[in-house]
Amino acid sequence: MNIIRKIAQGIAKTKFGRNALNENADLTVFNKKPSAKVFWGVFLMLISYIAGWPMIGLFGALSLYWKEPLIIIIGGPILFGVAHIAFFAGLYLAGGRYVMPFIRWATKVMLKKLI
Repeated sequence: MNIIRKIAQGIAKTKFGRNALNENADLTVFNKKPSAKVFWGVFLMLISYIAGWPMIGLFGALSLYWKEPLIIIIGGPILFGVAHIAFFAGLYLAGGRYVMPFIRWATKVMLKKLI
């Protein structure tokens, strides 16, 4: 028996794995129209991608152009932190309702294929 099958059997023995296999884990929650909270969450996640590495790259280029290394030394980590906070806030707003049904469904599909 290969290692992947052993891992899948171990997951199937857990409470979450048994519930995913026994319950009707489907994606019907995605049929409903998303609320404004979900749209705000997705918006925050998109902003985090814009404020993440592209802005850090821009700060790096500006610090080289102006010969001011403090721009990237101080601004880079601050932008990186702000991008992470925005992403996690967006994930909290948009994902809370959708994450667990998706993970349960994905677990069910994976376990059925591997066991």
